[in-house]
Amino acid sequence: MGLESVGDLALHVILTKLGPKETATAACVNKKLRSLASEDSLWFKFCSQDLHLNHPLDPLGNSTPSFKVSYQLWREAFSMYPWLLVMRVNRCWGRLKNWLDINFPEAKATLCKGVSEADIQESERILKVKLPLPTRILYRFCDGQESCLKQSLVSSHGSSLGLIGGYSFYQHFVNVYLLPLTEVILKTKAIVRRPAFSSRSKYIVVAASSTYVEKFFFLNCTTGQLYVGTANLPTHGEMIPCVPNALISSVHDFNGDQQQDAMLLWLEEHVRRLENGVIKLREEGGFKSINLFPEDSPLCSTAITNGVKVRASAVFVPESADLHNENEMYTFSYSIRMSLLPEGCVIHGICFSSCQLHRRHWIIRANESVVSDVNGEAVIGEFPLLLPGGKEFVYESCTPLPTSLGSIEGSYTFVPGRLKNPKGAPFEVEVARVPLQLPDYIF
Repeated sequence: MGLESVGDLALHVILTKLGPKETATAACVNKKLRSLASEDSLWFKFCSQDLHLNHPLDPLGNSTPSFKVSYQLWREAFSMYPWLLVMRVNRCWGRLKNWLDINFPEAKATLCKGVSEADIQESERILKVKLPLPTRILYRFCDGQESCLKQSLVSSHGSSLGLIGGYSFYQHFVNVYLLPLTEVILKTKAIVRRPAFSSRSKYIVVAASSTYVEKFFFLNCTTGQLYVGTANLPTHGEMIPCVPNALISSVHDFNGDQQQDAMLLWLEEHVRRLENGVIKLREEGGFKSINLFPEDSPLCSTAITNGVKVRASAVFVPESADLHNENEMYTFSYSIRMSLLPEGCVIHGICFSSCQLHRRHWIIRANESVVSDVNGEAVIGEFPLLLPGGKEFVYESCTPLPTSLGSIEGSYTFVPGRLKNPKGAPFEVEVARVPLQLPDYIF
């Protein structure tokens, strides 16, 4: 059957079933198909499904005359890369920016525009490395975050706007942000010149804490693995991998669409946790930050006793790890959140309008062996008073372990009413077991 006998509507439906490349090929057949293949509604579909564009924009965010022009400009700008990989990186950044738009616009405002291919090549020349393809594309879309020194929202500890976020316990405050290429060069030169790094010329610093606590993430440009420094980083160059090695594949395979380095996998996992509510924002002292203590089971335990609700979770603290110390190789920080349900404190059918913590009891295990059994008054020197439906009382502490697997559990002793004016006998409140384990992904 000749094309002349096929209606425009039928041809349009056929073209919508094709991809952009096949549509461009069909446009070469005759004038009729060329006209139909140029309809902007068709290219809007391609821009939407491949690039998640709702408006005709070029890779720099500038308006274009049509979606067809947009698509052409995007393909030209990234012609040196596998297109499936480009779409994957774009999708990762799009999901992260969408989450920031809704939840943390202050941090989104710190994102830098993507760099050019020439900028990447110059950075590679200075650093004397060849960046893995996924990382190159990540920087093409977004050149990390503005220096924390330029940010207006800076606490006494440092910036709280890091995209990777962090945690705090005692005077240990960490908040990690992604470095722009200019800072990658500066920090890499400053760190790699240390004697402990003399044989690690292929490592570059891609993320760091913006606080006074040093925490550095290094990308190995040869293998594509991402590492984080331990407490022995300055003296021994000691690092721990951040992504399962089995997931990293052929980072220098320029023809493979499915190649992936640790940097891309790491960001994708981080976005997944943000979207699923595994980790959330926390506001403290007027500053918001992404908090890495898990908020969802099974990594966050929940127990309710007599109306007192206790949530608990833990994070691995790599910058405090000491793999040369057999007794305290791994450090974990745990977060406890306690509150009183709206119905109040209920004991033997009697309701009390408040209760106050008096004592704590902790059992800490390495594997299944008890390494610490702690009894004492208060928590971090405080005796929190809980009121019905009130704000959670939150505190963090830490514990070293000789193994990478363990747990922490325990109980609190509360009195109904107040310590100075108890309304009944003390009662025990459960803190359900929290796993302490070296995670697959380290942030």
